[in-house]
Amino acid sequence: MSLDIGAGELLAVVGENGAGKSSLMNVLYGLYHPDSGEVSVDGRSVRLKSPGDAIALGIGMVHQHFMLVPTLTVAENVVLGREPTRRGLFDWERAVREVAATCERFGFVLDPRARVDTLTVGSQQKVEIVKALHRGAQVLILDEPTAVLTPQEADELARVMRGLVAQGRTVVLISHKLKEVLGVADRIAVMRRGRLVAEVRPSETSATALAALMVGESQRAVTGHAAASGEKLPSDALMEAVGLPVRGDDGRPAPGGGEKPGDVLLEATGLQARGDNGCPALRGVDLAVREGEIVGIAGVDGNGQRELAEVLTGLRPLTAGRGTLLGGALTGLTPAQARARGVGHVPEDRLRRAVVKALSVEENIALGRHTGPPFARGLWIDFAGRRERAQTLLASYDVRPPEPTLPLQALSGGNQQKVVVARELDARPRLLVVVQPTRGLDIGAVAQVHARLREARAQGTGVVLVSLDLEEVLALADRVYVLFEGRVTGQFTRAEYDEREMGRRMLGAEQAHG
Repeated sequence: MSLDIGAGELLAVVGENGAGKSSLMNVLYGLYHPDSGEVSVDGRSVRLKSPGDAIALGIGMVHQHFMLVPTLTVAENVVLGREPTRRGLFDWERAVREVAATCERFGFVLDPRARVDTLTVGSQQKVEIVKALHRGAQVLILDEPTAVLTPQEADELARVMRGLVAQGRTVVLISHKLKEVLGVADRIAVMRRGRLVAEVRPSETSATALAALMVGESQRAVTGHAAASGEKLPSDALMEAVGLPVRGDDGRPAPGGGEKPGDVLLEATGLQARGDNGCPALRGVDLAVREGEIVGIAGVDGNGQRELAEVLTGLRPLTAGRGTLLGGALTGLTPAQARARGVGHVPEDRLRRAVVKALSVEENIALGRHTGPPFARGLWIDFAGRRERAQTLLASYDVRPPEPTLPLQALSGGNQQKVVVARELDARPRLLVVVQPTRGLDIGAVAQVHARLREARAQGTGVVLVSLDLEEVLALADRVYVLFEGRVTGQFTRAEYDEREMGRRMLGAEQAHG
């Protein structure tokens, strides 16, 4: 892998999950050490033993998962590890002044005295960027920075990145959102399986061509020659998987199931529940789901989505409100009762909620159904039946390696997620609650999971889809509820989809749609 990064440019690096993008950047930041090869900064060969070495050379990195201390202030987080002192003690007022000066220099609007846990996700990301700039970063690496941002916050970040480049800084952007990349980058590097396969200017390519390069569908797609010669370009499912939802002739997202939804599976009114910290997490949510429809739950992370999913699957008790789920009361629901009624669940935290990593893959596939066929005969385990069913699912979902006897922990995170999705869909649930179903999956697997969810809908399953990726929600859902601070701030049918308006609702604007 060889790559040049020029001074004062915005370089985007794109590729499938597992293509090596983050690994490469972790080498440049001193977190990983290369087995061979050379890193040069300003023409001088360097050895980066740690992030401290990278920071000393002017290289900063903002990770996809923030490295902030929530209970500290903005100023305290920015100077952490480099605290100004006075008479041997931390000089808090000086830290506030210095951080305020850095914010003003680069055009960031942040209160240095504010606690980080009171800030929006977008503002927390700004804190991470200020932290890197405050330490003298000339090269700023951003790893999937818009994954949890609203459209408005993503636009603001784009302005920040271009402003930094205008001031002579270099920005390296890792992203799978190709429209975003084409709109902001000076140059785009495409990686596949640990190698650089193309470098191109945005004016020379398109999102379709980039997607083809990412998955190797067309070597000549980068300049549009594939389309001219009739070569196959990425499918609709593949385009959707890289953040480009399929559009109809009118420019709106393409129609969903095409069938009229059936009977009501879930009807809830005024749902209230507490979070893990004992504070209200749901504050009066009304929700309905019918057979044969996908209902999306959109919102910035931490606004009640996880708690709502846990209420619907019996993992979290209600404190108020009422509802009917598959013919039974929602109040007092347990996970066993939910599964017995026909509720499937792909949780956000698979290691905590979905799998036993020390068990084999086939044992994990049997979990929840291990007392019945094809996994058991009466009181006895049906080893042959379990093995056969596991092998079928592993092949169908392209789990690698396709070996059912391996301990689950031997699989990568993405392949573990495939096992969970395969198990839950194989049970043919009447209502399926999926939370971040494509997290950790590569581009092809994302398209496959999306197709499977549509198949389930076509077979009459009702799906509750919770995702922080608004594009994913818009691509799949027939209706969308927007949550902010545990309340529904908007409900949209497919004909009403408007990303900007939904973004406003995600930030707390009052409900406009009934």
